[in-house]
Amino acid sequence: MAKGILVFAEVKDGKVKNVAFEMLSAGRKIAGQTGDELAAVLIGKGVAGLAGSLAEYGADKIYVAEDDKLAQYTTDAYSKVLADLIKETDPATVLFGCTVLGRDLAAKTAQKVKAGLLSDCIAMEIEGGNLVFTRPVYSGKALLKAGIPESSPAMATIRPNVLTAEPGAGKGEVVNYAVKLDAGDLRQVIKDVILQISSRPELTEANVIVSGGRGMKGPEGFKVLEDLADVLGGAVGASRAAVDAGWIGQNLQVGQTGKVVSPTLYFACGISGAIQHMAGMSSSKCIVAINKDEEAAIFRVADYGIVGDLFEVVPILTEEIKKVVGK
Repeated sequence: MAKGILVFAEVKDGKVKNVAFEMLSAGRKIAGQTGDELAAVLIGKGVAGLAGSLAEYGADKIYVAEDDKLAQYTTDAYSKVLADLIKETDPATVLFGCTVLGRDLAAKTAQKVKAGLLSDCIAMEIEGGNLVFTRPVYSGKALLKAGIPESSPAMATIRPNVLTAEPGAGKGEVVNYAVKLDAGDLRQVIKDVILQISSRPELTEANVIVSGGRGMKGPEGFKVLEDLADVLGGAVGASRAAVDAGWIGQNLQVGQTGKVVSPTLYFACGISGAIQHMAGMSSSKCIVAINKDEEAAIFRVADYGIVGDLFEVVPILTEEIKKVVGK
């Protein structure tokens, strides 16, 4: 009988992504209620040294799958290894971060093991003896609670920054998992990796995001947002209108057709508040809207609103915050 929770711990630049610690912390609470084992899996090359950090956040067991063929992520290789592990260990639940990599891997792995998959979940809890997930629907207008009672394992992707990462020591048993990969298992070969260097955090994991919309007037307008983001150690985002206008890259788009974010603090500057944009940022813990139009829809979801010219307001905010943080 399927039992326990397995967390896929995504690694980037030699570090475990914070969403893995968030999932382990939530999984630790669930496992405490059910008496099940909480496990994590590391896949890659040279990742064994990261096992200790997973134990610090509650993992009882850490599977380490290392192989030269896993040095770079490919859907075929990672999903084959993970599907094999799931079939051998039979966990009741498998969790992935709702990241670009996590969404891709979860879908392919679910297909391989014939399991159900719930995407973009923001909470999980035990109800009536079953594990139930909460996820936004209708562009964030409503929340749906759902489970996968007919399928084993149940799989879900969890939105970064919606759960709290709380240290809680687990047993931390490390198990070296034997990787079985043949040439026929791999249809993709990574020839080259082109990195985009930035000192700012990744958009989906940033605690502070400063986003701009049509009100930025042009690509040069984003300079004031970059200044504010850098003072706060945050990321810069944009609405679809700004991206479609060619003012900023699509990789920084927030919204239904862009990235879904859940920062602690979200600045919406010159953004009207179209439902497609709000679907991507409405779960932010604190929203500050800056717009000249006092009737803008964004003010309906904002915790704080400033009616004014963003090119006057944002530089003032930046200078005042500099005084507070000592920059």
